[in-house]
Amino acid sequence: MDFAVERASALGATLVVAHVLEWSPYSFLTPNELEERHKRRNEELKRAEEAVLAPLVASLDTSGLTIETSLKYGNIADTLAKLSRDTGAVQIVIGRQGESGLASRLFGSVAGSLAQSSTVPVTIVP
Repeated sequence: MDFAVERASALGATLVVAHVLEWSPYSFLTPNELEERHKRRNEELKRAEEAVLAPLVASLDTSGLTIETSLKYGNIADTLAKLSRDTGAVQIVIGRQGESGLASRLFGSVAGSLAQSSTVPVTIVP
């Protein structure tokens, strides 16, 4: 986040802080299962807002930046790429986290997928 704040400050840009919860559609669920899944989705969104976005935005209060937030469900790389297009972003900054080794080589990483699908430069911060 420090790198993103530094870049946004240098550019005089608005910082869009995004958090995407991985979500894949299941077409084989019953109507009752879909309803239960929707309830869990709303609970997860609320929990992410309270535990992730709100504290982060509060910590950036003294940065002097205009901060916007986006909390979404979906494929993380695709959702972030779309968000960048929708907001007119000129750069995406993403932290590298997760699998290293065989799993990331077989399935790819979110950061790597985003770098390949994005229409703007992607900076991957270790």
